[in-house]
Amino acid sequence: MAINIGRREFIVTLGGAAAAWPLTARAQQTAMPVVGFLNSTSPDTERLRKFSQGLKEQGFVEGENVAIEYRWAENQIDQVPALVADLVRRQVAVIAATGGPASAFAAKAATTTIPVVFIVNEDPVTLGLVTSLARPGGNLTGINIIIGELAAKQLELLHELVPTAKRIALVINPKNTVIADTTVREVNFAARPLGLQIQSIKASTGGEIDAAFATFMHARPDALFVSPDPYFTARRVQIVQHAAHSSIPAIYASREIAEVGGLMSYGTNIRDAYRQVGVYTGRILKGAKPANLPVEQASKFELVINHQTARMLGIVLPPSLLATADEVIE
Repeated sequence: MAINIGRREFIVTLGGAAAAWPLTARAQQTAMPVVGFLNSTSPDTERLRKFSQGLKEQGFVEGENVAIEYRWAENQIDQVPALVADLVRRQVAVIAATGGPASAFAAKAATTTIPVVFIVNEDPVTLGLVTSLARPGGNLTGINIIIGELAAKQLELLHELVPTAKRIALVINPKNTVIADTTVREVNFAARPLGLQIQSIKASTGGEIDAAFATFMHARPDALFVSPDPYFTARRVQIVQHAAHSSIPAIYASREIAEVGGLMSYGTNIRDAYRQVGVYTGRILKGAKPANLPVEQASKFELVINHQTARMLGIVLPPSLLATADEVIE
């Protein structure tokens, strides 16, 4: 039997269909996978760009076919669990836990079902995050940038650059206990055969960084070793300006600090680690299981020297360091 629709009924039907179109569009938008990006420090444009690049390599572009919820702790480590709990409540598809071990630990404690991709600076098996590097076995996998294990090499490079230095100030962030404890242990162990004296200085806020350098005006160290803490990278301009004003030679873990005037850095390319996190996040969105994605181990370490800063400090760079440097910033 044919169904006849009058003009009025047709308009009503058409109007109902038109009204449904935005709902359909919203439903499609809601269906877009959401990534939770968790970081214990503050936004860093270059690292976020690298993370986006990694996602794009897997076919995901923010705002087109993936949404991202950002959560920043601004170095308030005690706030990280609440931030990750909010992402879990929102039922994000993947959590990218960056900015140090605190984010990874909080994510592991908050969920056993949502996939987590982390960046840590120590062996994640030793930290208890995964059962194996080759087969993580749970809902976590990620990147080990191995910064914590490079303290001895960094101290040797600093000693080679400034062989007359005997008293070294070690700046640590007490809020990030995993990184701080490891750095203190490794630096003190490496200092003994070199005959170096290590003085630990704690700083976890901008004001405390100012206060630390103020003490150097009265009890001046011969050189400075800045802990490989994400917070110090976030505060790199402040730290570099203080070091320049105090004329203290220093070594850092991140090339990003050397790029803004830090004397020397040795460590993993952190920006590329963020790209790798983006790649893994994209692979998981496409169906890969964290349990089957091996933890990526950093394999390349960079020595970056800022020659302009060395000249300003009156330091003549040893030919051996110049020969081995991956980059000399002029």
